[in-house]
Amino acid sequence: MHITDSEAQQVSVYLYILFASISLLIYDHMATLPEEIMLIWCRPKATSAVVFLINRYLAVLGGVVVLISNFLPVSPKVCSKYLLVVHVLRSFQQIFICLTLSLRTYALYGRSRRLLKWMGIIGLVLIAGTLAVTFENDSDAGVDADDCHERYTTATTVRHGMAWMAMLIYELLIFVLTVFRTCKTRGLRFSLSSRRDILDVIFQDGVMYFVGMTVVNFPNILTHLCGSEIIRGNLSVFTTCMSVTLISRLMLNLHGCVDTGVFSNPAETNPDVLTTRVDVESAVSSEHW
Repeated sequence: MHITDSEAQQVSVYLYILFASISLLIYDHMATLPEEIMLIWCRPKATSAVVFLINRYLAVLGGVVVLISNFLPVSPKVCSKYLLVVHVLRSFQQIFICLTLSLRTYALYGRSRRLLKWMGIIGLVLIAGTLAVTFENDSDAGVDADDCHERYTTATTVRHGMAWMAMLIYELLIFVLTVFRTCKTRGLRFSLSSRRDILDVIFQDGVMYFVGMTVVNFPNILTHLCGSEIIRGNLSVFTTCMSVTLISRLMLNLHGCVDTGVFSNPAETNPDVLTTRVDVESAVSSEHW
């Protein structure tokens, strides 16, 4: 089935955003590759490092699949299958990011199994609702000049907008838990400028991640719920790439402090670790110059 003129405009806008998003993802990947090699590949592979690598390279794989799926000369039936794979990868990516945030919060609270259980219950409820609305009567495949594209109908974008809203709600939960734990440990004496120990790193990066994702995800939700036909649902790929970029930098900062990464427990971490590691890495860098 060929797409209409308005749907063709929607596809054109989507392709521009897609190329910009993938370019941003690859640029950040290359910019932080030296840190990745030093902090991840050149050290023992802790569980947190494995989580980082899966999240980062799954995003690259997903980006390649999305690019290929938009330029495949296929029939509408085969196109629908490719689009299903794209949605599965995108959903798994967001679920994996939520899992990473949950593990970091679990460690922040001294590996509290009670907290982990409640986060798991809330997360499963949101995931179940997200998958139900995302894959129920999903958007149609449109084939124009034998290229495979996705057509966003009003009903489809509303369902996808609800899924992104669930993601924002869970990130808000993680943010509140992070701020509460920091205030309980430090009172109101915390800073957004200095990094004295691992708790400062967790708090500051948590604030930056939440603010960054809110700024990106809120317009994404609005375009799903009340956007015009041309931009309807087109910010999803940009939001996904930004979430991967921010969570990757968050994890690299944690690994720059301690090898346990997202499993770092401030109560068990020597306050001098951060300062010592920064001094050592600065000395090593200066030797190369």
